[in-house]
Amino acid sequence: MAEECYFYLMASMRKMRMAIPLSYTLEFFQNLFAEKVLQEGIKNGIIQFFVYRNTDEQVLSKSRISYYFEVDEVDDLLNIQRDYELDLIKEINVNTNVLSSIHVHCPENIYAEIYAKENDLDDVIFLNPAKRIARSIYGNLLFLEGKVIKIPKTTEGAYISPLLENFVTFIHKNNLAQIQESEMIAFESQKAEEILMISDIKGIFPVTKIRNKTFGKDRFSEMVEQWKASFA
Repeated sequence: MAEECYFYLMASMRKMRMAIPLSYTLEFFQNLFAEKVLQEGIKNGIIQFFVYRNTDEQVLSKSRISYYFEVDEVDDLLNIQRDYELDLIKEINVNTNVLSSIHVHCPENIYAEIYAKENDLDDVIFLNPAKRIARSIYGNLLFLEGKVIKIPKTTEGAYISPLLENFVTFIHKNNLAQIQESEMIAFESQKAEEILMISDIKGIFPVTKIRNKTFGKDRFSEMVEQWKASFA
């Protein structure tokens, strides 16, 4: 998924009106992570890569760019992780404009992280101003009902996600389910048989509880295992 992640970064920087250095090629990042991650003995991990403008005297759109990154070691990014409990957050919502689909500093996320911890939750479901499902704090939600997987559209406030795109493409090509990009009211989450949260910064989690409703995880777990095997 190197190319997908690279193009996502480039597109995000363009949306933020950043002056992308000519040195920011795919080969540059491959060499950077080979030297700073792989050669340090880290075989499985999530790289959180931050790009920011320097505080110089130039116009913002022409300011020079710097980066910083952290690596969180994990056993396997493509493993289904622990059970996840969610609830709706109604005090705030997320927007649906072009910047809502990229991972940037977001006060809504900070507020929701505190809310989740105070209420013994792992995450929350954000709604958009139209009261439809957008995303969670950390990633996107997939709702399985019968042979259909519904995914909120990016125009609803969902993140653009290379990890999600790759998973959904695999499901579609192998006819494991029908994919529907949807506009979903909050109640539709209760109709799902299984729910999956896919996060480029956290990993893959089965949502097993929202309020008093519990959900299975067997079918999504099987799909993820097949997807993981395709990388072997």
